[in-house]
Amino acid sequence: MKKHLILILIYFTVASIAIAGGGWPQPKNKGYFKLSQSYILSSRIFDGNGNVIDLTPSYGYFATSFYGEYGFTDRLTGIIYMPFFARATKTELQYNQPGVPTEPGAAFNSFGDTDIAIKYGLLVNKPIVVSATILFGLPFGDNGATNANALQTGDGEFNQMLRVDASHSFYPKKFYVSAYAAFNNRTKGFSDEVRFGAEIGWTLKKFIPILKVSTVHSLFNGDVGVVQNGVFSNNIEYISPALELNYQLTEKVGISGSMATALAASNILASPNFGLGVYLKL
Repeated sequence: MKKHLILILIYFTVASIAIAGGGWPQPKNKGYFKLSQSYILSSRIFDGNGNVIDLTPSYGYFATSFYGEYGFTDRLTGIIYMPFFARATKTELQYNQPGVPTEPGAAFNSFGDTDIAIKYGLLVNKPIVVSATILFGLPFGDNGATNANALQTGDGEFNQMLRVDASHSFYPKKFYVSAYAAFNNRTKGFSDEVRFGAEIGWTLKKFIPILKVSTVHSLFNGDVGVVQNGVFSNNIEYISPALELNYQLTEKVGISGSMATALAASNILASPNFGLGVYLKL
C-alpha cells in the first residue's frame, strides 16, 4: 500500500502545463523561455475522501525543467514543457520496535513526462482576447517499472488536452485577468478530466505579482485497475491557489518564485509546492 501512495504529488506538480501567455499568443518570432526548479516534500496526504492523513515515510519530488513559448505567426504559438531532470525520493523509515530493522531511504532520477502544445489566437487585438490550445502529454518519464521502490517520474499514458483561454488587459491600468477551461482525455484506463482556472496579475514597474487558482475534476470514467498506480494516481481532484512573484532584472531577463497548495483535494500530497526560475523574453 505504501508503494501505491508514493509521490501522488507528481501529477499535481507537472501534469498540467502552465500557459504563460493566457489568451495572448506570442507575436511572430517572439518568445518566452524559462528554466526552473520545483520541489515538494511531504509526510501528509489527502486521501480519496479528502481527509488529510499521515504518510510515513515522507516523499518528495524535484524537477528541473524548461518551458518555452515561441510565435511562429502572430496567431500561432508553439509551447513545450520539458522536465529534463526529475528526482523522486522517500526518506528513511525507523521503527520504534526492538528487532525491527530500519527501512532505508531511496531516490530515483530520470527524465520526466513532457508536454508539447500549439496555441491559436481565435480573437486577437480585441478588448477580450481568446485562444485555443491543443496539448499532447508525452510519456517520457519512468512509470516505476524499473526500480523496486516504485518511485515514478511519469504515468506511462499519452493524454490530449483541449484548452480555451480568455484574457483582458485593463491598460492603462496596470493589471490583467485571465480564465481558462479545458478537457483532458487520458489513455491507459485513466479517467478523463475537466479543468478550470483564473488569474490576476499586476505590473508594478519591475515587480509582477500574479495570483492564480486552478481546479481539476475527474469524470470517474476510468478502469478500476488503475485507481492506485503509484505516482500518477487516477481520479485526482483539487482546488489549488498559487502565488507567483516575478521581477524584471533587465528588459528581457527576469527571475520568479512561486508557491502553490491544494484545498478540498483528494489523492495528492498535503504540502505546498515551491518553484524558482529565471526567464527570458524575446
